[in-house]
Amino acid sequence: MQKTLSILFFLLAISLSSAQQHILSETATISVLTVGPGNNLNDAFGHSGFRIKDRLSGLDVVYGYGEYDFDTPNFYLKFAQGKLNYLISKTEYNRFYQIYRYYDRSIREQTLNLSQAEKQKLYDYLIDNYKPENRGYLYDFFFDNCATKIKDVTSIAVNNNITFNTPKDFEDASFRTLIQNELNKNSWGSLGIDICLGSVIDRTATPEDHMFLPKNIYIFFENATIHGNNTPLVASHRVLYEQQNIKKPNNFFSSPLFILGLLSAFIMFITFQDYKKKKQSKWLDVVIFVVTGIIGVLLLLLWFATDHQGTHHNYNLLWAFALNLFVIGQFFKATPSAWFVKYVKLLIILLCLMTLHWIIGVQVFAIGLIPVVLALLVRYVYLVVRRN
Repeated sequence: MQKTLSILFFLLAISLSSAQQHILSETATISVLTVGPGNNLNDAFGHSGFRIKDRLSGLDVVYGYGEYDFDTPNFYLKFAQGKLNYLISKTEYNRFYQIYRYYDRSIREQTLNLSQAEKQKLYDYLIDNYKPENRGYLYDFFFDNCATKIKDVTSIAVNNNITFNTPKDFEDASFRTLIQNELNKNSWGSLGIDICLGSVIDRTATPEDHMFLPKNIYIFFENATIHGNNTPLVASHRVLYEQQNIKKPNNFFSSPLFILGLLSAFIMFITFQDYKKKKQSKWLDVVIFVVTGIIGVLLLLLWFATDHQGTHHNYNLLWAFALNLFVIGQFFKATPSAWFVKYVKLLIILLCLMTLHWIIGVQVFAIGLIPVVLALLVRYVYLVVRRN
């Protein structure tokens, strides 16, 4: 009997201890950590997290919303389809700090001006959100990511009583501009983004929409007020770590504009040689139609077969025309079908439409595509002239 009572008291003590660990002391602080960009495309936009610090209980952890599980069944397929759940993470602050210092990424801290009840509410929310059954959420790059989660959870803690005032130096911008401002526009990452994402990201983002980027969470939080008065959301801020090494500019000779420029010059050179010799290098046309056709099919899949909102209405399909794959057989005929010339004329019209879309601002295209479009135009015009 005595042994049984001892066990019960032991379990009760553990239970009470666990419960007390969830109660923050009056000296506890909650802050938002903003991590600067890294060197790779996947970390080029920075990161955000909540730091919960309570000296009395020895608590100092960071919660973030940017983790994913590689063990997820069909991980890469779900990622491509936009159906991959991201996870909330929990990391000891010292480990968090050392990781980003090792990768030389700046860390800035903003201590939130919350009441004890609000701090407890936010912390309780994170604890509940970290439970296995609640950890996952359907990631969206623009509207539900590691930065927007910081805004949303903070708003919950203060009963949606945050006023996000527009910063003094605020400028209207499209989603694409906000993305490309964080990248070298003549880089392969920038090229891939501009090809894969459609005209829907060329609309002007609202001020609050700017907070899909961690750096803008920092800026807007600095200017935010709470409780319907002039009480600042941020009580104090400081730099925990400053990046030591300035990023080296990309080598122009390995950039898309240079590489694609060389390929485009090669296409135009072959076309000029064909014109002089009055022949057709059919192997070149097969390569062009295969490559543009495959890219077109992939863009159609991104538009219609995935849940990615940013890939809709993509006018890169005007140069990467998926139907090109179905006319490749014409190049293996001694005399192409009569409709083939009309089809090539359609391709020329599509390139002109693409240029018009670019000029009037329907969609912004990658600068690396300029030589490609010119080379395609020259080649298509030659194919029409040769058949007339």
